[in-house]
Amino acid sequence: MTPSNRLSSGRILVRGRVLSFKRRPNGAGDAAAYSYLEDGLVVIDAGRVTDVVEAGEIGRVGGEGVVLHDFSGKLILPGFIDTHIHFPQTQVIASYGEQLLEWLTKYTFPAESRYGDPDFAAAQAGFFIDELLRNGTTTAVCYGSAHKGSAEALLAESQRRGTAMFVGKTAMDRNAPPEVLDSAQSAHDDTAALIDAWHGHGRQKVVITPRFAITSTPEQLEALGSLARAHPECLVQTHLSENAEEVATVRRLFPDRADYLDVYDHYGLVGPRSLMGHSIHLTPREIVRMSESGAVAVFCPTSNLFIGSGLFDYKGLEGGRHPVRLALATDIGGGTSYSMLATAAEAYKVTQLRGQKLSALEAFHLMTRGNAEALGEPDLGRIAPGAHADLVVLDSAATPAMAHRLAASNGDLEEELFVLMTLGGDRNIQEVFVGGRPQGVRRAAP
Repeated sequence: MTPSNRLSSGRILVRGRVLSFKRRPNGAGDAAAYSYLEDGLVVIDAGRVTDVVEAGEIGRVGGEGVVLHDFSGKLILPGFIDTHIHFPQTQVIASYGEQLLEWLTKYTFPAESRYGDPDFAAAQAGFFIDELLRNGTTTAVCYGSAHKGSAEALLAESQRRGTAMFVGKTAMDRNAPPEVLDSAQSAHDDTAALIDAWHGHGRQKVVITPRFAITSTPEQLEALGSLARAHPECLVQTHLSENAEEVATVRRLFPDRADYLDVYDHYGLVGPRSLMGHSIHLTPREIVRMSESGAVAVFCPTSNLFIGSGLFDYKGLEGGRHPVRLALATDIGGGTSYSMLATAAEAYKVTQLRGQKLSALEAFHLMTRGNAEALGEPDLGRIAPGAHADLVVLDSAATPAMAHRLAASNGDLEEELFVLMTLGGDRNIQEVFVGGRPQGVRRAAP
């Protein structure tokens, strides 16, 4: 149960060890990249952070009617942000034995066909947001199914909860069963209607979402490109160069384009608001173009390993001659965990296999401020005055094994973060705040 004391007005105080990033860390040991209070107070009014102070200042920031949530000793970070996740794939996770194209046909398309039923989609939206919050994720960039109602169901549930969700109706007008197909015109019109009804409604945003080039005709990509030009405030999300067979198929379908990225670029879908899921098998030209355009390569390590797609070149893309903006994501249901902590653990292993290193500071920056920057959302991913009061409270010693390991850490913060990202998961989530409101995630956990 959330420890809460009314101090004796709608101000909320959250006490604990407060960690927030000021910029991208330059590897391990970069203490200048973050702010940290060993015993701090996050001061919240009207859903936003108004101050972050030492706990000793409680007399100044407290007062009549103020509510204190005391998590002394626990670690408080901004709520985690997931930049690529499929809402209709919650029952596809842990499906055996296929690589990407076969996996879509065997598992994904049949599962997504059910989301044409509004009642089913609404019920699944409740589970989806419950599971995100239980894992400390307060914002996600989500693919719906091809049915407009799937996106509406998730946006409505998110609005009810007060979370910030970025949601797209997945557009696909070929190379899939009829139950999950739309058309060039309906993809445009349905997405335009969603933008009119939902974009900026509360904390909700709409994303222009072609699934990938294999399932969109040139006509559909043109229609969505025109929509992106008409609504430059909207993100664009799609998949890029996830699987070698996928890349070869795109080459056959679009022989006049220079490469996979050029398909999207030709139709006006590549720019600083573009989230390119996976981006594993990139050509040198694609890397240069992604760097020039400001497009984001979204690293989905658990999915890439599970489906056997390949190893993302994290350091090569981030620190190469033509640096590419990066984000981190679970990619449920190809991904194997809703937890951004578990996702960071697999990201570390991928970089190890690449002969690279991903420090805990870099990983936690990605999960919070880094992913917020990829979305162009300065009010997310940080604990600072003006930011949305979305917080996750972490118990680093939630399991006997973690407590035992941390006993040898001598209180080193970076070592604690590395243990969290290596051994952590949903059991470490003590509480989650959305817009300053506690969600009771421990009470709701099975």
